[in-house]
Amino acid sequence: MGPATGANPLVVLGAGYAGLTVAREVARLGGRELPVVLVDRHPVHVLRTELYEVGRLAAPGADLGRWTVPLAEVFGDAAVTVREATVEGIDLAAREVRTSTGTVPFRFLAIALGSVAAYYGVPGAPEFTHQVYRLSGAVRLARAIREIEAASPALPGERAPRLVVVGGGSTGTELAAEIATTDWARLTGVAARTPEVVLVVGSLPFLAGFPPSLVEHARDLLRKAGVAVISGTNVVRVEDRRVHLEDGTVLACDVVVWCAGLEAPPVVAGLPVPRSRAGRLRVEPTLELPGQPGVFALGDSAEVRDPTSGLLAPATAQAALAEARVVAGNVIARARDGPLRTFTYREKGVAVALGLGQGAASVRHLTIWGRPAALLKRAVEREYARATARGEAPSVL
Repeated sequence: MGPATGANPLVVLGAGYAGLTVAREVARLGGRELPVVLVDRHPVHVLRTELYEVGRLAAPGADLGRWTVPLAEVFGDAAVTVREATVEGIDLAAREVRTSTGTVPFRFLAIALGSVAAYYGVPGAPEFTHQVYRLSGAVRLARAIREIEAASPALPGERAPRLVVVGGGSTGTELAAEIATTDWARLTGVAARTPEVVLVVGSLPFLAGFPPSLVEHARDLLRKAGVAVISGTNVVRVEDRRVHLEDGTVLACDVVVWCAGLEAPPVVAGLPVPRSRAGRLRVEPTLELPGQPGVFALGDSAEVRDPTSGLLAPATAQAALAEARVVAGNVIARARDGPLRTFTYREKGVAVALGLGQGAASVRHLTIWGRPAALLKRAVEREYARATARGEAPSVL
């Protein structure tokens, strides 16, 4: 079916790493020929890969602007219209998007709505756990830990607050190390007790998919940070201040954080197209939906498989940016009746923060750890934020 009458040339859903990059690159390459409408619930781009920094978020007077970039700064006078609205439905047949502020017709569409926490049907997990997949969730967690730590001197005996982090991927690992190494006494102004942090890895390997040498150093640094790791057993139920494991272990705790996985949001998972078990949209090598020319999906909303290796692209900001550049080029190619590119993923490197001034990284088969790795990760994050605020493409991702 052709585009709806009065359709916008390109509508981008989501202002995360993937969506923002598509909008910026199409505006840069297509100019006034292809104006863009970017739909997001918020007027800012959230630096989601930095939301594990609950110690900084818990600091008195913390400026949340450190974790966001205003979209007005990103686009300036570029041909991008930001529409602050919630996406409520996508009608592929009618070529239109239903939002909380009205219907938006499109000629081309890029679905980059990210992901939400996947609870896998575990009873109590949605009700009794925190998450750091959104800025609001990370802020709530930081405040909760700060309150618990402020009250910790009154705990009976030598008991310290216990925090359980569920999920042994990069998010759970970084968060556990951050909580364990934060100086809570300085932040609270009282003799706060150092928290006991437990990382429940579950049945999946610790930092699955990362280079073995990085994993080895990460495990050692996590141990030195004081994080206890429980591997090989999954969480089967969560109650208020209690985590039940499948081997019968019950962990009494003060806070539980869920970092065990992601899935596509309902508006994406409900589309009548091929999807993965996690609701992500299966795409062609050009990142278009099968049978839907001009409709693209990318980032955490899509299941992207490298056509050469057959492997799935990781759900990382680095992969999202690479996918976005291909989508932007293919949107312009569709508009000009040109050939489309296929997506091939080439990872530049990976890094994991492991507490105050510590990290592990792998770059071009070289593993570094400790302070150099932490500095590398911080430099990449800051360069991305600065470049994005200037409306430029980051040079290191």
